[in-house]
Amino acid sequence: MLVYGRNVARDLLKKEKKIEKIFLQDGFDDNEIISLIENNKIKVEFRTKKEIDNLANGLHQGIILSVSDYQYKELDLVFKNNDDFVVLLDHLEDSHNLGAIIRTCEAAGVKSIIIPKDRQVQINATVMKTSVGTLDNVNIISVSNLVNTISKLKENGFWIVGTSLSNSVDFREIDYSGKIALIIGNEGSGISKLVSKNCDFLAKIPMYGETNSLNASVAAGIMIYEVIRNRK
Repeated sequence: MLVYGRNVARDLLKKEKKIEKIFLQDGFDDNEIISLIENNKIKVEFRTKKEIDNLANGLHQGIILSVSDYQYKELDLVFKNNDDFVVLLDHLEDSHNLGAIIRTCEAAGVKSIIIPKDRQVQINATVMKTSVGTLDNVNIISVSNLVNTISKLKENGFWIVGTSLSNSVDFREIDYSGKIALIIGNEGSGISKLVSKNCDFLAKIPMYGETNSLNASVAAGIMIYEVIRNRK
């Protein structure tokens, strides 16, 4: 997998992550990063700006790193670690939303995020850049079927809270004191009907302006911190 950007590069180099190769734009002049590369003895290839532009799909700041693909975790880890608050994502499509949610979860102390294997944005360069060095502190768990996963969570004492604008209650009226699995839906269609039917509670965030919905990562942030607030 190719990742890019100076902040991501610094984070990976300081953590001494396995980096297969680094591409630098001709004239790259960040002395801190150059020093870290030399200390880690990583192979470097210099390329023209045009060549670097062709390799990256976003703002690269003159550096691209070739790293191993992200290794997803298994659902059993939630139960082994005795997690009492997990976040499920129901087929999100935007890499920036996933990265922002990972960052929020890390800040809030949420240890595990569960995502489906299919029709869901996966860990990529944009997610790594948006999550700003927090990816190592959150377990990203990949599952084949969200409904089956919800059943397993229920068997292990979790209450399932979905976010929905219809047939739902104000998110502040729900008791979050038990083991909670919070579900954030797709940016356009929200959580699926089948997932919704398997929720114990459906929560909505009241809208007081003309906007009738929030960005998925914003909604996730509000919900996550409401759960945290209720547990203190």
